[in-house]
Amino acid sequence: MADDIPSLRRILQQCRTIAVVGLSAEWHRPSYFAAKYMQQHGYRVVPVNPRYAQNHAEILGERCHARLEDIPFPVDMVDVFRKPADVPPIAASAVAIGAKCLWQQLGVMNLEADATARAAGLETVMDRCVKIEHARLFGGLHWVGVDTRVISARRPV
Repeated sequence: MADDIPSLRRILQQCRTIAVVGLSAEWHRPSYFAAKYMQQHGYRVVPVNPRYAQNHAEILGERCHARLEDIPFPVDMVDVFRKPADVPPIAASAVAIGAKCLWQQLGVMNLEADATARAAGLETVMDRCVKIEHARLFGGLHWVGVDTRVISARRPV
């Protein structure tokens, strides 16, 4: 499991297409907020939510898909906004589509899914927010009380 600063930084630099499983179209939901942030920072965000896919809906300007297997192009990271019990089949799908990383969001920690992904050679992250980690490691957090644990006067390249 990638839990150190260099690994998280490398994952966020290399994984530029992110399938967000459980992405909501409601602007006030955490999944929407995180996906919009990542999109604004140059990532391609691909919504995966069967609730919206049945109507061929778009979220953040991208067509929503019912399953990871329905995405017609390569995906680097699978970012999961689902309850922990739902993650094992998502991990299997991430392996099947050739993703490079399985990222379980804050509050999502399924060890079985983590083991499945790691056994197939995927990098894994659990119980962390992709938006918070990106902001922490690439200079997007402000002085308003967030301790980044990264001490430097320079932003990483």
